[in-house]
Amino acid sequence: MKPASKALLAAAAAAAIATPILAQQRGGARLPAECREQIVKLCGTDRTQMRTCLREKYAELSESCQAQLRERMEERRGTGEGAGRRGPGMGARVGGGAYASARISSTVIYGEDPRQQVDVYTPDDAVGDAPLVVFVHGGGWQMGNRSMVQAKPQHFKDAGYVFASAGYRLLPDAPVEQQAADIGAALRALRAQAESGGFDPDRIVLMGHSAGAHLAALVASDPQYAGDAFGAIQGVVLLDGAGYDVAEAAAHPSMELPTLYKDVFGSDPARQKALSPIAQVGGKDAPHWLALYVAQRAESRAQSEALVAALAKAGKDAAAVPISGTDHGRMNRELGTPAGAAQTEAVDAFLKKVFG
Repeated sequence: MKPASKALLAAAAAAAIATPILAQQRGGARLPAECREQIVKLCGTDRTQMRTCLREKYAELSESCQAQLRERMEERRGTGEGAGRRGPGMGARVGGGAYASARISSTVIYGEDPRQQVDVYTPDDAVGDAPLVVFVHGGGWQMGNRSMVQAKPQHFKDAGYVFASAGYRLLPDAPVEQQAADIGAALRALRAQAESGGFDPDRIVLMGHSAGAHLAALVASDPQYAGDAFGAIQGVVLLDGAGYDVAEAAAHPSMELPTLYKDVFGSDPARQKALSPIAQVGGKDAPHWLALYVAQRAESRAQSEALVAALAKAGKDAAAVPISGTDHGRMNRELGTPAGAAQTEAVDAFLKKVFG
């Protein structure tokens, strides 16, 4: 993120925190209490100092809080869902950074909720048999939207793939089970539109970041969600997920997100197991897996390596790859850009292996 962009985001975030009542009157929801508490602990409550503090210390906030601030910024700029769509050919903006993004070719609607839609980006020269990369955004299972694609659409279009970004319902309206079912329904709806979308309905790689990585892994390891679309999932790319074993994540939470997994998944061991991709491995799993994780992020490393070990034991092609010189947010935001060369090269090589 460029310093000027970070400053803009921090200033907007400070205004949203310092004047929550005014924000509500203008139609904006308050940030979650945990994020507000982090900001107050980091920067205090003096509004005159908060803007400067957030400019300097934004990176010290948890990734979940950073994501919440980014979405608030998107809503204020009119790029978030419910606030209008981007115009054709405009770049997606996340965290204040502008990225050259491809034009949306079509939008597939698979449900009645506004979030149950998939944006499809098709190369101009697609002839109907291009592989399809389906992205699942992150946001702690409770925020984010399908417009948060950054440079990915253009990058994958340039490489000859059709790219799709799947929206899904969020907490508190939809529990994780329904979110995974939404991704499965999105895959079925996409396959039904394969001919007009210019892609092969049987060659799909599912990709997700953070909470989206958990959902992608769950859908690709438990056939109940994707149904007859499950067999089309040829590969899975996971970007710095840390929730493949929910019980383990809940039992050993990070300092930044001490209650996230219990809040999202509850405390019932049976439910935690049912929603843990690692517990589903050994059945009809997708054949190829790539789990990228931030090298310095212990919880992501442990979860990624454990999932890959279980997949390898089950006979699947799976690798866990550390990415240095990045962080949880940049792992995703910089994919497809020179700044994200390490993760981009790893993903590109994986796709070539899967699709030939």
